[in-house]
Parts: sequence; structure tokens; C-alpha cells
Amino acid sequence: MDHFEKDLVDALKDIVKAGNWQYVGDKSKFKSPCTKFYSDDGEHIVLVHTEDDKFWAMDSSCPHEGGPLEQGDIEDLGNGKLALICPWHYFDFSLETGSSSSGLQNQVYDVRVLDGKVYINTQSTLSLCPIPVTKITRKDSLPMELNSSENTLCAWATKILHTPDPQEKVSLTKMVQENWNSGKITETGEASPPAHPYRKDNLTVVEPGKIKRGKGGTLASRIALLHSLANIEQWAIDLSWDVIARFSTFRLSTGEPLPRQFLDDFVKVAGDEAKHYQLLEQRIMELGSFFGALPVHNGLWQSATDTSHDILARLAIVHMVHEARGLDVHPQTLSRFASQGDTSSVKVLEVIYADEITHVAAGLRWFTYICSHEGRDSLKTFHELVKLHFKGFLKPPFNTEGRKTAGMTEEWYVPLVKPSNLQKTS
Repeated sequence: MDHFEKDLVDALKDIVKAGNWQYVGDKSKFKSPCTKFYSDDGEHIVLVHTEDDKFWAMDSSCPHEGGPLEQGDIEDLGNGKLALICPWHYFDFSLETGSSSSGLQNQVYDVRVLDGKVYINTQSTLSLCPIPVTKITRKDSLPMELNSSENTLCAWATKILHTPDPQEKVSLTKMVQENWNSGKITETGEASPPAHPYRKDNLTVVEPGKIKRGKGGTLASRIALLHSLANIEQWAIDLSWDVIARFSTFRLSTGEPLPRQFLDDFVKVAGDEAKHYQLLEQRIMELGSFFGALPVHNGLWQSATDTSHDILARLAIVHMVHEARGLDVHPQTLSRFASQGDTSSVKVLEVIYADEITHVAAGLRWFTYICSHEGRDSLKTFHELVKLHFKGFLKPPFNTEGRKTAGMTEEWYVPLVKPSNLQKTS
């Protein structure tokens, strides 16, 4: 019998070597529920070890906005099926299929345990340590230090970035937008934005994985989701002012500055995001809570940090990837509130959606403008920058109608989808 078992194990090992199975470690090493493996193609994987001693694997990046699934909780959805919960916005992903009640779909991988060793079926090379990636940087002109007495657009942008109170941030944004549009502010100026926007001391900012989903019922779940969206909108206000202050001195390869319309567009984006935050905060209060009642994370600012050196990278990642992803999840988010009869929240979400389409359009417009004036191929440049600065592949499902309305047709994003997921884009 022992000889038979050895032959069987040897045969199984031969099958492993002939396929795409990768040995990732002895079973005894995986005592934690979730272990992250870094991939050479950027499509990192989380290995899940459940209490019933089974192993599962899926992409570690949430297909919504890239949340770290390896920091999420494992929950029983009530039907005996286990799911991994994204710690950012609480989307659930079935360990078995990768499907989510939100309509999103995550990539799953087969896992086998042979002779006490764990194998994952993937073509990628996996490692427990990050795989170094070489990044190409562009040297743009650095803004000068802020003179606080200046009544310039960049001076005000930097002041707003230094403002920790979200209500004051909203008020200043509306004031600057009105003064810029009416001509009371005429000069662009130059200023050095902070590396990180300021936040109130009493706001509980934690690592994304430390945020736990409330289980107090439907109302608590809606408040938690609205609170997460309000946090996103506060960051979006800062992202808009940061792109103005940080790239005010940007010059095309021809030596020309960007036209005033670039500033006009992003002042409008900042104003829209301020409006969104205000609408969400008001709705949260109507439901009996307030912004700051729950912890928030600062993970969304990482994209700003990663693209602070390159205006094209900033437009590509923030506006043409992240904001476009917001369009993708809108139908599912809306249906969550509609199914619970929350028409007031639905109206808020519809306002936000309509504006976000114009924000994606603005990012696309100025991305193609810069590429055109610098003799670059827009599509090729976009694909290269996304592969360089975005972790992993873009994931379906896509809101093709919303993206098309913004001017982003399929040739922009379908080539960035993992080949095994292409059938899900239709």
C-alpha cells in the first residue's frame, strides 16, 4: 500500500510539472486565513485557508477599485457558501466562483494539496515577496513655494489641500469655483501642493484592511456604503485641486502651456466632487449618522502619489481607470438602494453618476489633447501607462453605455483585460 501511495504521489507530481501548477509552500505554513502572493504580471493572488481546512485562490485586488482582498474577512453568506469581503467597500466575492452579489466578477484559481504541499494553477510566477518593477519617470517642472497672500488659482488650490475640515473644504471649493468663473481670480500662479492632503484629527483613519463591515442590518449597511462613498468624494475634491496645483507649470513638448480650458474643466470637477460630498453627508445625517462616525481609509490617495511626476499617468489612472470603474459599478450600487426602497439615496447616486461621466470625459479629452500635440499614439500611450502604474488587469463587467457616453469606447479598455476574462466583457 505504501508503494502504491508513493507511485500515486509521483504520478500526480508529473502532472503538476506538465501543467501550470505552481508549488507555493507546505500546507503547515498557511495558518493565517489569507496569504498574498505577488505575481510577475502584476495580477497578485490571495490564497485563502478556511476553517474546514480547504484552500481557495483568487486575484487579491478587488475589481471595484483595487481594494486589498488579502486584508478582508471571510464570511458565510447564509447559503453555506463562503465569500471574501473587500475591506474598502464591502463587496463580497464567492471563494468558489469569484462572483459577487454586486454583479462584479473576480478571477479564481484552482488549488490542490498533494502530499502536504499546496499548488495553485496559474501561468504567472508567484512569490511571497514583492517583485521589483522598474518605473519610467518624466521630469516636469516643479511648482514654486506658495505665497499665502496670492489670490491665484494655485494658491487657493493648495490652501484647500491644506484644509482638514471637509465642510470647510467644500465651502472653499465652491467659493474658488465661483470666483474663477466670474473673473475675480484671474491668475493661475504657482504653488507646491502637500504630499498628502490634511484631515481632521478626530477622523479615524486606518489601514484599508482594518475597516470592518457592520452587521447591524440593512440601515447600517446603507450608512456604511454611503459613508465610504463620502470618503471617496472628499479624496476626489483633493485630487482635482492637486492636478491643478501640481501641473500648473506643465508644458507640452512644443513648449506651450495647456490652455485655460484645462483649468476650467478641473475647477468644475472639483466643484462637482464638493457637491457630491455635501449630498452624501446630508443623506448620512438624514439616516441618523454623520461623516466620521465610521473609520475611513486613505488608500485612494496612493494613485495620486504614484502619478505625481506625470500628468498623462495621472489622467490615465485617476480619471480613465478609477473614475471609469465608478461608472461600471453604478448599476449594481443603485440597485442595492432601490431594492430597499431608499429613493432619496437613489436620487443622490443618479446625480453623482451623471457628473462622473463628464469627469471621465474630461480626463480622456486632455489625455488625447496632450498626446496629439506631442505626436504620441493616444491608445498605445494609455495602454502602456496603465500597465506601468495600475496593478493587474482591468476587470469586467464594464458599463459600456456609460463609458461610451464619456467617449471611452472599447478599444481603450478591452486590450487591458486578462485574456481569460474577455468573454465576460460582452
